[in-house]
Amino acid sequence: MNAMDSDEIVEAELTQLPIDPEKLARDQQTVEDGFWKKIRRTLGRIPFSEEAVAAYYCAVDAETPGYVRAVLLGALAYFVIPADVIPDIIAGLGFTDDASVLLTAIAAIGGHLKPRHHAQARAFLERETAAADADG
Repeated sequence: MNAMDSDEIVEAELTQLPIDPEKLARDQQTVEDGFWKKIRRTLGRIPFSEEAVAAYYCAVDAETPGYVRAVLLGALAYFVIPADVIPDIIAGLGFTDDASVLLTAIAAIGGHLKPRHHAQARAFLERETAAADADG
C-alpha cells in the first residue's frame, strides 16, 4: 500500500469540496476591485507581498484548477477587505491574520503555485518599488 503524505491528503480532500459559484464570483470581484490598490498601498510594509502577488497570478492562471482558484481567491479577498479579525491599521499586528489566511491557503494548494507565478510577482514588485522610489 502506498502511503500519502499530509499535503497529498489535503489536496485530495480539497478536490472533493463543492465550489460555490456565487461565493467564487464575489471573491473574484472583491479581488479585482481592490487587490492591486491594497498591494500598492502596503508596498514595503508587509513581508508576504511576493506570496500575495504570486497567489494572485496563480488564481488568474488559466491552467490553475478551479478548486485552487477558489481557495486562493477566498484568501486574497480576505486580504483585500478592510474589516477582518485583526484590523490592518493596528501597527505590528494588523496583517498577521491576513498572512495566516494566505499562507494556509498556499500550503493547502500545494505545488500549484509555480515558479512562474513567483517570477511574475517579483517582476511586478520590482517595477512598483522602482516607481515608488522614483516618485520619492
